[in-house]
Amino acid sequence: MESLALRSLSTTPTFSLPTTRSALFHRFPYKPISKSPPSICPSHSRSFPTLRSRSLSLSRPHIIRPHIIRPIHSSSQNDTASTVPPTNLPSPPPPRGAKLLPFVISISIGLILRFLVPKPVEVSPQAWQLLSIFLSTIAGLVLSPLPVGAWAFLGLTTSIVTRTLAFPTAFAAFTNEVIWLIVISFFFARGFVKTGLGDRIATYFVKWLGKSTLGLSYGLTFSEALIAPAMPSTTARAGGVFLPIIKSLSLSAGSKPGDSSSKKLGSYLIQSQFQSAGNSSALFLTAAAQNLLCLKLAEELGVIISSPWVSWFKAACVPALVALLATPLILYKLYPPEVKDTPDAPAMAAKKLKQLGPVTRNEWIMVGTMLLAVSLWIFGDALGIPSVVAAMIGLSILLLLGVLDWDDCLSEKSAWDTLSWFAVLVGMAGQLTNLGIVMWMSDSVAKCLQSFSLSWPAAFGVLQASYFLIHYLFASQTGHVGALYSAFLAMHLAAGVPGVLAALALAYNTNLFGAITHYSSGQAAVYYGAGYIDLPDIFKMGFTMALVNAIIWGVTGTFWWKFLGLY
Repeated sequence: MESLALRSLSTTPTFSLPTTRSALFHRFPYKPISKSPPSICPSHSRSFPTLRSRSLSLSRPHIIRPHIIRPIHSSSQNDTASTVPPTNLPSPPPPRGAKLLPFVISISIGLILRFLVPKPVEVSPQAWQLLSIFLSTIAGLVLSPLPVGAWAFLGLTTSIVTRTLAFPTAFAAFTNEVIWLIVISFFFARGFVKTGLGDRIATYFVKWLGKSTLGLSYGLTFSEALIAPAMPSTTARAGGVFLPIIKSLSLSAGSKPGDSSSKKLGSYLIQSQFQSAGNSSALFLTAAAQNLLCLKLAEELGVIISSPWVSWFKAACVPALVALLATPLILYKLYPPEVKDTPDAPAMAAKKLKQLGPVTRNEWIMVGTMLLAVSLWIFGDALGIPSVVAAMIGLSILLLLGVLDWDDCLSEKSAWDTLSWFAVLVGMAGQLTNLGIVMWMSDSVAKCLQSFSLSWPAAFGVLQASYFLIHYLFASQTGHVGALYSAFLAMHLAAGVPGVLAALALAYNTNLFGAITHYSSGQAAVYYGAGYIDLPDIFKMGFTMALVNAIIWGVTGTFWWKFLGLY
């Protein structure tokens, strides 16, 4: 799950973001304790100096000096001994093992299907038993009785112990090329954070477009779209690059998390970046891990997309770019910041770039390596180089030249965790397809849709909306794909929807629903955890921008995809 990237990236050195207040505290031996989540950023990054705004004046902060506390002695003659300090009772240890209620519910779902629901005649006993194990696994991913990797391992073990799957079959997906491409993408993201290249690119956009709050938002949005194809982790982009920059700008403007001043600047910038990230991820095949999985699952159902990187970009470019241009402006009207002008932001960015110094050797190596990897992803089919091999070449270069070391790879826990649980889901989903479960489900849904006399465009709209709204029950985009993508694509095909159109539209939707709740994706947890956005605003603006994206992608996509010949 991509939200785990935040946990692994937090192992990199962090820095505090100095503001006018914190700069004064440096004179004293005591430092205030920040209640906000730690920033995820390379240790060499500098924060922006104080930001002045035409509509904002900063008051001088109060300095709290440490006090000397002297013991109080009793005047009573009977007091001959010092007061015994109260005993601190040890806190109870945190509970270990599975959470009971989620465990019982998750297991019950599979048992009810296996033993109480009549097996359809068309389905074999092996397929029905695997479906029950798969549903219990999915329920556990939603309810979290254990961490996702541990729960997936239990599901894998159950499938082998019950002789539903043979050992080689159960572990076959661990050699899947797409899964290893996703794992390597986490290492690329660490390289961007470690070298500071992503931070430098974003700061340049602040320098060029940051004279107003709206321009500042566009600068951050465009910079994410630029680095997205070479940094295939939305969580890493959010936590490692953009949140530290937004937080630094906001604090310098007096916009602090957790109080009314958050509306001055920070709330809008975070909301805009959060809502724009889905379109940046949908623009490029390699901009998010789940994109690669979608095409792999489509291929298993017979939907082959030639030149996948180019085909993906061609189909996404018009609706995604329109949405990227519209999102900051729409939020500027619906969720306006109190600070409209940031005239000093370009100068602040220029000062930060000066502090960063010239581009380092490791940054140049990172640039060259990613240009090589992206070029091979685009032209790899013509050269006979698979995408995963291109990624392996890039990672090998970074290791050989010392940009990354093996400890960096080993400490990227999210990559190895994703390998474990993702392979389990992909393997089970593939076997469900082989055993005929997915086809049986799609035929059943197709007959239901036909009973309503729906044309394929109407069925396409109903199925796409259902796939999107179901994500309110999921806390992972990749988990949603592993659980439902194959089934929904099969339903589209059974309803007569053109295969490539259905596969790509579902994949684009997978990115767009990452901003509807505070738990819907990895970047959602990062941005909500910053403390600038209230929970009701997350749900309200998430639903509103979901409707906006549906209109933009529905209208522009209809004409553009018709022009491309997708239907």
